[in-house]
Amino acid sequence: MSDVIRLLPDSVANQIAAGEVIQRPASVVKELVENAVDAGATEIQVHIKDAGRTLIQVVDNGKGMSPTDARMAFERHATSKISVASDLFSLHTMGFRGEALPSICAISQVELSTAQEGAELGTCLYISGSKVESQEPQVCARGCNFKVKNLFFNVPARRKFLKSDAVEQSAVMREFERLALVNNHLRMSISTGSRFLDLRPGSFKQRITELWKNGLDKQLLPIEVDTAVVKITGFVSNPRHARRRGALQFLIVNGRNMRHPRFHSALMACYENIIPHDTQPCYFLKFEVDPATIDVNIHPTKSEIKFEQEATIRPILEAAVKATIGKFTEAPAIDFTQDVMPLDPARDGDYVPAPSTGIDAGYNPFEVRTDYNPLRRETQTFATRRDAVRQPVKNWESLYTSFMSDGAELDVPSQPELPEPAQLPGMREEETHEKAPCLQIASKYIVTRSRDGLCIIDQHRAHVKVLYERYMRRLSRGSDVMAMQRLAFTETLELTPAQSMLLESVEEEVARLGFLISREEGDTLWKIESAPASLAGKDASDVLMQILESVGDDRVRADAVSEPAANDILSRVALVMARAAAIRRGRSLSETEMERLLADLFALEDYAYTPAGNPILRNLSPDRLDVLFV
Repeated sequence: MSDVIRLLPDSVANQIAAGEVIQRPASVVKELVENAVDAGATEIQVHIKDAGRTLIQVVDNGKGMSPTDARMAFERHATSKISVASDLFSLHTMGFRGEALPSICAISQVELSTAQEGAELGTCLYISGSKVESQEPQVCARGCNFKVKNLFFNVPARRKFLKSDAVEQSAVMREFERLALVNNHLRMSISTGSRFLDLRPGSFKQRITELWKNGLDKQLLPIEVDTAVVKITGFVSNPRHARRRGALQFLIVNGRNMRHPRFHSALMACYENIIPHDTQPCYFLKFEVDPATIDVNIHPTKSEIKFEQEATIRPILEAAVKATIGKFTEAPAIDFTQDVMPLDPARDGDYVPAPSTGIDAGYNPFEVRTDYNPLRRETQTFATRRDAVRQPVKNWESLYTSFMSDGAELDVPSQPELPEPAQLPGMREEETHEKAPCLQIASKYIVTRSRDGLCIIDQHRAHVKVLYERYMRRLSRGSDVMAMQRLAFTETLELTPAQSMLLESVEEEVARLGFLISREEGDTLWKIESAPASLAGKDASDVLMQILESVGDDRVRADAVSEPAANDILSRVALVMARAAAIRRGRSLSETEMERLLADLFALEDYAYTPAGNPILRNLSPDRLDVLFV
């Protein structure tokens, strides 16, 4: 029998490695910018075309490379940053694996122009799919100029699963924000065609303000603690400025962005009981530790880091944050000249100011009215109220219109009549002469008869499914606009540049759902003038933030694996809207409301599962019921 095990070609091995290192255009930006930082650059420019699909260009003024080094840099595991294994415990650079450049050139066409300081000529290298096409001398400026073209041109499956331009461009912007935050001592700029951001060197707080603006600098509290184990500097937000959506949270260790769930939970514990449970603070914290006490060689992206002295650092972090909150946070002064309303238990004890009323300039408290008879007016009022109370309710079905106001206010075709019992799934023929009774359990579930015994329906999931299908039909048509309700006071939505790009990408879809939004002065301020009528009583800005989080979510959803990018965005927008407008668990429903909900649900082709794949109903057969009484 012949041997069957053999070494993979380098080009194939590089493509396999690229699956972990280069996941999307934002990954290319991260690797190239970090290489520029390691090269000692003071200015870094990033240019993006077609969200990175066509071109990603990174230009720096670092020390550059010789012609030999430029060729060697694209070989797998070739690096100048470590030489022996012990160097892993004294890292002072962002990269060290020697995998980024060979992974990039394996799935794209790369053009590199580089020159060292004092050299008369540099070199221009062109590589396509790990194959060196040409290398020639060239006059160029000191540093490196990387051009990554046609990303995933030889891996069509990976290119097909890239998201829309707006989503990928937003991911690039988020990655640039993280890199710019860490390297506040460098001048960094990015151009995406529709956006240009130029950041000057400055302090850590100045870089935060430049990136996110909107008065964020006035919301931050400084932290600085220096111990033998760790030095922690940075800022946390004032508890009164905690955010329900879009909290900016960054942890940095030795100049490297990281994700650390335990440090995050420690920070959340510091704000426990002083901010609402559905909000989170912003934080921007830098940790400086001995490189020998951390391990960054866990994942190719180098964002997951293990701390040898984590148990010691966590209480230091908690103590520093609590001390800062206690030192800089003051209780609000009481204004005794302002009328306040009683405590509203729904707002956790916050004082609610009484609504201001205008003063009638023509009012004269000393004016005498000879026609005023308080007894007559009181009698008439009482009689009017008594007659109103005794007046029988003629159109009692209108009492239930609030529950189904979604369909009426959304200007959709009239709902179908309740189907006959024979049309309901699971109904036996001999039962068609009467309606299947409905019963609500614990204000969460609806129980009715079925052919298999008992059918238990989750009322919230059922309504989410009904509304989701309704919104998807409206979005797919692309012309109709759902009914909207003008807000009494316009709301201002403060977004990051990345979030603003996402909102632009779904502006047409949310407009068809009933949102009327417009951009304020600047790139990140949006004004909400109207909201969908189906969201009456809901926070319109919070729903929009949920839509942006869902659209920009990098995780793959079970219900969108096989959908094109455009349909995926519509699906996510519709699902967020449906979840926001659907009835909640814990709401009591009348029999008419339950029948109407079940009729709408069972009229759908697929009524058993939610868009996210969760079950809507369960059937209990007589055999399963018999087991309960054994």
